[in-house]
Amino acid sequence: MFQCFELLSQSGDLMMIKKVNNTLIIKIDPKKPDGEELKLAAEMIRRGELVAFPTETVYGLGADGLNPVAVRKIFKAKGRPQDNPLILHIAEVKVLDMIADNIQDKALKIMSAFWPGPLTLIFNKKPSVPDEVTAGLSTVAVRMPSHPVAVKLIKAAGIPIAAPSANLSGRPSPTTAEHVVRDLSGKIAVIIDGGSTEVGLESTVLDITCDPPTILRPGGVTYEELIDVVGDVRIDPALENEENFVPKSPGQKYTHYSPKASVVVVEGPMKQQVNQILKLIKLKADSGLKPGVLATDQTKEFYNGVDVISLGDRDMPYTISARLFSALREMDDRDVDVILAEGIEEKGIGLAVMNRLRKAAGYNIIKV
Repeated sequence: MFQCFELLSQSGDLMMIKKVNNTLIIKIDPKKPDGEELKLAAEMIRRGELVAFPTETVYGLGADGLNPVAVRKIFKAKGRPQDNPLILHIAEVKVLDMIADNIQDKALKIMSAFWPGPLTLIFNKKPSVPDEVTAGLSTVAVRMPSHPVAVKLIKAAGIPIAAPSANLSGRPSPTTAEHVVRDLSGKIAVIIDGGSTEVGLESTVLDITCDPPTILRPGGVTYEELIDVVGDVRIDPALENEENFVPKSPGQKYTHYSPKASVVVVEGPMKQQVNQILKLIKLKADSGLKPGVLATDQTKEFYNGVDVISLGDRDMPYTISARLFSALREMDDRDVDVILAEGIEEKGIGLAVMNRLRKAAGYNIIKV
């Protein structure tokens, strides 16, 4: 499956690059994100090609964010609806002057607190930003990632990089390079393998063109953290009902994060969740279906005789966010027909975890 290429760098060292379905797989150590490998990836971006790269949240699918032709390739590779806007990734605040208009003091305060990091801000856009990036909106989403490979790639490319998650549209977002290979090899030029991501969920999206600032998508920066810095923050009611509106943020309108298996989310007190899932396991098995369970460290021992994956510790929800998408993909690898998932408390990053789980389930929720 893999072909191996030996390229001689300017330093005389060999670059080992795998090739899968005509997509180059370049391994870069996040602790040493320099060298000819990264320069090659940056050059591909400048040429208008697509490059998947790691961020601290999930892997992104990057293109020259100021090149409409390159941006359109993102939508084609992913099978992404054209009215779903993208995020521009930058590595220096000064680049904002090129793409964002009317940058207010509150924005500077928020950026000082959370950039670089898993927070995307919505600004009024400048004419330099193609409509393909913003889905024709007058606003643009911008993020400054903290992952060293992402930072170095953006700086080496010398341009804002438009990047949604590097997966087929609707599938669970990728948290490893192997996830990207499965979804997009043969459809993009380069995949940078920088190891597993840390946060495991996409960035929080905060609209600062309105007052109070509004969370359009929960993510790696929590509502509570934003409140501490901003004061008054609103959560967009569209997070509860997303059918009939124009999305200002990626991940709002369409079914997302879904494995091949159907998903049912069971919400409520932990003991009642377990009892309900045990009933569902029997019901599904009696119907000839193979069930799997997404449990937690506190409950995994209760589900004997079925495929069980613990997402992590309920008392440490960041362990759950880091594991969620890979667990959904792993359930597909186990060929289960239906995934029964425990809900967790919607505090801290738990709000983002439940947002993703409910979307993965198509809002097929049982409350107990």
